[in-house]
Amino acid sequence: MGREAAIFVYLLVFRLFFHIFKWYPQKKKSTFVASFGDNILFTVEELEKQTDEQVVILKTSQCKVNFEERPNRIILHFELRHFMDWVRSIYHLATSPKIFVDNYFGFLAAADFKPNVTCIQLWHAAGAIKQFGLKDPSIENRSQRAMKRFKKVYDRFHYVVVGSEKMACIFKQSFGLSDERIVRSGIPRTDFFFDSEAMGRTAESLRSAYPLINEKKVILYAPTFRDGELTISQLALDIDNMYQELKDEYALFLRLHPAVRADFTNQYPDFICDVSDCPDVNHLLLITDILVTDYSSIPFEFSLLHKPMIFFAYDLEEYAETRGFWEPYEKMVPGPIVGDTDELIQVINDGDINIDAVRDFANEWNEYSTGRSSEKLIQMVYTNEKARSLY
Repeated sequence: MGREAAIFVYLLVFRLFFHIFKWYPQKKKSTFVASFGDNILFTVEELEKQTDEQVVILKTSQCKVNFEERPNRIILHFELRHFMDWVRSIYHLATSPKIFVDNYFGFLAAADFKPNVTCIQLWHAAGAIKQFGLKDPSIENRSQRAMKRFKKVYDRFHYVVVGSEKMACIFKQSFGLSDERIVRSGIPRTDFFFDSEAMGRTAESLRSAYPLINEKKVILYAPTFRDGELTISQLALDIDNMYQELKDEYALFLRLHPAVRADFTNQYPDFICDVSDCPDVNHLLLITDILVTDYSSIPFEFSLLHKPMIFFAYDLEEYAETRGFWEPYEKMVPGPIVGDTDELIQVINDGDINIDAVRDFANEWNEYSTGRSSEKLIQMVYTNEKARSLY
């Protein structure tokens, strides 16, 4: 009840400011609301190559991407605690013809855009294992007011960008969208994996930052955050066992949620690197030899590198019941599924992982992400006749 009341008040105040600013004339600019930021970064940089459009970036506290200050960019903190920035953010949302978002944002329920405005969803994941949006099982416990708000937010998405037909189908179900609202340009940030020069510079930088890369193969452990995990002691991976069995050949890189790593102490600096603060996980994928994950969206982009991955799904039955999967988990993932650390170590030591399955997975989920996704998106939205028909 308290949560809903706080949301109601927030949206009421937002709606008031938005209504006032709608009376102001629109300007030639595009406003980006960044929660994750990486898709927005690639889109903004391509937009600046192709047009002279002013760019406004509204950053939430979750966004780790450090957008460079440039003459034609405005960067604001889109948080209520930065009140003046927050008010200015609403002004830009109310006076921009084009809005890009990269997550679910509740404020959209109160943003009654002018008729010529287009809102484009640059979702933060290239694929999906677990269900979300209208298909998320947890929303059954939410109030009718909350359900109405969710649907209002999804209705604001004029277009959603996808990298595959599989993801197009998922978005149509998750957000209740028609096929005409799907933009098949590919995922902007995947352009990185087709830029050999950028990848080379990034890999070299990481080798300098993490010298262990030069001595050992890298296992990246990047699990999905679970609501019940509050301390590192709840990490299901047996670090001591991993160290004893793998330390001579491998280094273990950990990418953990802040709540999980709060009490973390690295007892094995010759084996473990905490890379949780690295702003771009795609950079880490370049120097990763084996990815260990569970239900996250990281495998969809990692598969473009055609490297092995292992799925450490120790709570598979429970997670499937509470979150729900789009397909049976065993059919979705392109690698071995293990339930404990001993099994994980055995699979790593055996090295018997089917890379052909990884290639098939990459082709299926990245069919439109072929190295020119950012360019195609900007052309579709700002240049092509198809884009002009949007307004």
